[in-house]
Amino acid sequence: MKMTFRWYGEGDSIPLSYIKQIPNMSGVVTAVYDVPVGEVWPIEKIERLKKLCDGAGLQMEVIESVPVHEDIKLGKPSRDRLIRNYAATIRNLGKVGVKCICYNFMPVFDWLRTDLKTVAKDGSNSLSYSHETLLRLDPKNLHLPGWDESYTTEELNGLLEQYRHIGHEQLFENLVYFLNGIMPACDEAGIDMAIHPDDPPWDMFGLPRIITGAKSYDKMIQAVPNKHNGFTFCTGSLGAGRDNDLPAMAQKYADRIYFAHIRQLKYCGDKDFTEAGHLTAAGDLDIYGIVRALVSGGFHGYVRPDHGRNIWGEDGKPGYGLYDRALGAAYINGLFEATERDGA
Repeated sequence: MKMTFRWYGEGDSIPLSYIKQIPNMSGVVTAVYDVPVGEVWPIEKIERLKKLCDGAGLQMEVIESVPVHEDIKLGKPSRDRLIRNYAATIRNLGKVGVKCICYNFMPVFDWLRTDLKTVAKDGSNSLSYSHETLLRLDPKNLHLPGWDESYTTEELNGLLEQYRHIGHEQLFENLVYFLNGIMPACDEAGIDMAIHPDDPPWDMFGLPRIITGAKSYDKMIQAVPNKHNGFTFCTGSLGAGRDNDLPAMAQKYADRIYFAHIRQLKYCGDKDFTEAGHLTAAGDLDIYGIVRALVSGGFHGYVRPDHGRNIWGEDGKPGYGLYDRALGAAYINGLFEATERDGA
């Protein structure tokens, strides 16, 4: 296991020197943020980012993420050019020692929450999701907490209209087409693709979600058996789906899990949840059982503490403050060390 920490580049309020002080921190998970989606990441920008990380004594072996253009998800004629660009970015990343790319195939929206600062009894605050609140939103005039509103209202409505004709099977076929197009570059560069599960793992605003649990994992492996095709095991995203048995999944897919996002949820209803501190006792996910299953299954990938609370007066980027994620890293380090010494 290699412990890592999400870092949003030079604009991040958390300096690399602080991240380096977290015990057992091997590196950061980052990206190039100023290149338009679909264009090739210039090697010069990647090398600059790598130099910053190296200078702080931190590795840059995981990229989160290289975004997938909507035209690829929609299966438009332009996708072949965009896939070639994506493959070129993979090759450029391989040249500087990147080993893993975390990405997602969620249409239009990334992760969705309805409140970014739900206050807990102890005074901390965290992200939360209310399904009823989400259903009351008008998709034609949409404003979501934390969502990057990079589309105009007209552009968003146009995208939603295009996806009306894309069902689950078609979106999955487009994912397979994309993966088959980039696997040669992954073979050449030695880079593993680790798809992030849909968050939350159910359809949103009529948009299909296709990476939601064990059945979709099996389907992906069967469709694209290349070993560079694997998973980001996000406990919070998968855990929002109450039917997912996370320890069983961690055990079964350990050799295809190249990246693990470990975080905790507290259920508040059939679909509602609040994000909590990382400890097993803080929520409804068996974090200890998940780590034990990863170890016993032979997991040797990258780990990062995911979505922390804002604690101790910190007013950080929602989910990505320093203090609670540092505490989470320490807890996860302890679980891995104890489990590995026990022989899982």
